[in-house]
Amino acid sequence: MRPVRKGISPTGNVDFDDYKKAFPHLVGRIGSYCSYCERRIATNLAVEHIQPKDGQHGHPGLVGTWSNFLLACVNCNSTKGAKEVILSNLLLPDRDNTFYAYAYSADGKVAPAAQLSPAQQAIAQETLSLTGLDKKVSQIIDENGRVVALDRESQRMQVWGQAQTALVDVTSTPNNERLKHWIIEAAKATGFFSIWMTVFAGNNDMCLRFITAFEGTGESGCFDAAGISVAPSLNPDGWQDGGKA
Repeated sequence: MRPVRKGISPTGNVDFDDYKKAFPHLVGRIGSYCSYCERRIATNLAVEHIQPKDGQHGHPGLVGTWSNFLLACVNCNSTKGAKEVILSNLLLPDRDNTFYAYAYSADGKVAPAAQLSPAQQAIAQETLSLTGLDKKVSQIIDENGRVVALDRESQRMQVWGQAQTALVDVTSTPNNERLKHWIIEAAKATGFFSIWMTVFAGNNDMCLRFITAFEGTGESGCFDAAGISVAPSLNPDGWQDGGKA
């Protein structure tokens, strides 16, 4: 998950009378990406209530509260649904270094990172389960026998391949600024910040470009001036139960 800083509420200490009005502010500050699976969502991206607004575990008093907002795609939002959310038992991109907390691989899997403590790994796994990011890949074959990347895991695999091709191109022509520009544009168009960062690990120049290009990530304080991950998160806005990783 891409760490982000959404900043203080644009309405100050006053809650939104309609939480949907927070949408353009969230997009402006953290981009048109699902806060969990990291995909860029051109349509049907929604204001996500971290703690559910209704149901058995609902928090109706937080329906219009900025600190309780992220953005989510239909898949992550519906999987998370109205499940109970205990902030101290989860890693969240607006308050933890969620890039540091997860490892990404070419097969599309996301797993708790090896450098986490056992307690942190348990929290990281619970976060994946809450949003369904640990689901098995579901392959769909088209009429030509080709795999169609419809689910989140398949799409991660597809973007991994794109990032690897881009890395080969940059490595072969390291001074090609135009190429670097278009790679950044491709990354922003697809999303999956953490995959691009993982594939380009060791190329500090490109990693810094990714961190700068994705809205709200450089501001999160989760990366230093060289593009190296900083943990635990500084949680600059002081959100509840932040800084766990």
